[in-house]
Amino acid sequence: MVGTSKKEIRLSRWYFGGLASAGAACVTHPLDLLKVQMQTQRGKNASLIKLTANVLKEQGIMGLYNGISASLLRQLTYSMVRFAIYEQVKQVVQKDGSSLTFVTSAAIAGVAGLAGGWVGTPADMVNVRMQNDIRLPPEQRRNYKNAIHGLWRVYRIEGVTRLWSGASMACARAVFMNIGQLSFYDLIKGFLLSTPYFNDNVITHVSSSLAAGGIATTLTQPVDVLKTRAMNSKAGEFKGVFHLFLHTAKEGPLAFYKGYIPAFVPAEYHGVVAGAHPPTGHLQPAVWRLMYDNVSSTP
Repeated sequence: MVGTSKKEIRLSRWYFGGLASAGAACVTHPLDLLKVQMQTQRGKNASLIKLTANVLKEQGIMGLYNGISASLLRQLTYSMVRFAIYEQVKQVVQKDGSSLTFVTSAAIAGVAGLAGGWVGTPADMVNVRMQNDIRLPPEQRRNYKNAIHGLWRVYRIEGVTRLWSGASMACARAVFMNIGQLSFYDLIKGFLLSTPYFNDNVITHVSSSLAAGGIATTLTQPVDVLKTRAMNSKAGEFKGVFHLFLHTAKEGPLAFYKGYIPAFVPAEYHGVVAGAHPPTGHLQPAVWRLMYDNVSSTP
């Protein structure tokens, strides 16, 4: 009898990255809301603690979840597209078993991020507006009931093109986020595995994700501030990206890093929960069993 060896192949389903990101958003949404409120502050800035207290005082604990429907819609568009394109293209490029160079990985991640950023811009804009509404005077609040209502209101009142306000910055942010979160993940994980101290397991995955998340947040924060302000602005408030940049620069260099801490924590959490490369073997936590199928095939 001739024995046949089985080779385990890990196949990713294109939509799992988006679903995992949506699940992570349910946990991190309060921090994302506070990040947006910090980024839209001008003049004297309230601290993270004070902003949290203001939300709790005015609307209670559920106030921290303003815009959650738009946040979920954003993840189901932006994150689903960027993860799906990155993973599927990567599998095609690596079908002969070759490894990707960092430049190739970054190029794939950049294209995937660009597509995801564009698709997710309408939901992102509604999310920003819903999260920041509480800081506006009552007469200036937009009062979107949910993501769909917000999209409809923008379309009816401001026009369809307004749905892509801030799209250039959303796309730029997505490109940097993907390169930081995915390409640097691959690079860092490869480096760790080349040392005698790490194996392909949960610890290596989490360590790589945390490092990549920090890089991604640092790369994207200046663009994220501009994106948030563009999406939250009134029609005609800024003449263009350069005008917005100059307006923000007047507040000093640190203005481009407003909301860094509440941006950093969700990026780390999303990276660990929705990262594209789960560990192998029997150490997979439940989330990875949801995100990936292990398919055994006979060569």
